[in-house]
Amino acid sequence: MKIQVHRGFALAAILACTAAATFDLNSSAQTNSGGSSKYLQEATDGIATLQGWYNTSTGLYNTTGWWNSANAITVLTDYSMAARTQQYASTLANTFAAAQNSNPGFINHYYDDEGWWALAWIDAYDLTHAPQYLEMAESIFADITGGWDTTTCGGGVWWSKDRTYKNAIANELFLSVAAHLANRTAEPQRSQYANWSRREWNWFSQSGMINAQNLINDGLNSTNPDACANNGQATWSYNQGVILGGLAELSRFSNDRSVLPRAAQIATAAIAHLTDANGILHDPCEPNCGADGPQFKGVFARNLMRLDATAPNPAYRSFADTNADSIWNHDQGANYSFGLIWSGPFDSADAARQSSALDAVVSAAVMNQDR
Repeated sequence: MKIQVHRGFALAAILACTAAATFDLNSSAQTNSGGSSKYLQEATDGIATLQGWYNTSTGLYNTTGWWNSANAITVLTDYSMAARTQQYASTLANTFAAAQNSNPGFINHYYDDEGWWALAWIDAYDLTHAPQYLEMAESIFADITGGWDTTTCGGGVWWSKDRTYKNAIANELFLSVAAHLANRTAEPQRSQYANWSRREWNWFSQSGMINAQNLINDGLNSTNPDACANNGQATWSYNQGVILGGLAELSRFSNDRSVLPRAAQIATAAIAHLTDANGILHDPCEPNCGADGPQFKGVFARNLMRLDATAPNPAYRSFADTNADSIWNHDQGANYSFGLIWSGPFDSADAARQSSALDAVVSAAVMNQDR
């Protein structure tokens, strides 16, 4: 496998440039200061709290689950790129080794879980350029391709290896991983990944999961495999998010910007319909979102950042600032811990809540660079 190291690092460069703003890693930021440095300092404080849940033996995060830990690793990596630090490179290496004791090769029963880990290792590759991370992402993607099926709904990957449900998140992750790999590998793999990402988007965009409001519902009703339809289930924030990062990456391949207007429609619809009167993002499960729901909003914030890196929009930065400020001012507990409801009040702390909120804070730092 040939690795193409000179393409696909646009986000990494943007994240690194963010750290040009001077900030003190050893003291708490003043909330009345502005710009990227403020958010970077807040992220530094919050990351230290997040790492208190890190379990070196398992390579995962206590208080949360397998797929959530992949997202925690992702925000740790995004923070590291923004702060231009290799402080947590050893954490990535430890997770790469230790977490495979739970699921060798980061393969399990759920294709969406695999997608989260593939993206985490692509992010780690962007930070470190260590080839084993990209190779792992390619291996995971190869397993996910086994979930593609044209018999039911005319295409798409199944949510799990039970092959009972075709949903948005598994397919969005498949698209995103394929597009990321296309921008980081050499031929012939590069064209193969690009073809998968285009094939997925062509199917997904016509599947019916994007509703009349330009929001993405949870999945498809496949009772009749020849006439699948939007199942009308929740428009979770993370479903509005992952597609943005995937389309941003797809647009970078051959500098094809044709998919960006659709991404902008989805982003704009999410900001309009999933926020409260003050512009704070919410999911319909609040205040009782179980183990999975607390992770969702951060995924949207992170991928809005990725879209903004490709197609900047002042509304995206305004959203990022508003939500990061609300987390810091209204949703903060002891020792820089953050809760579920970004508008407040603080409810409780765990690694899912913390990493999700940190996605928003890191995104605000990146989107304020040089502004």
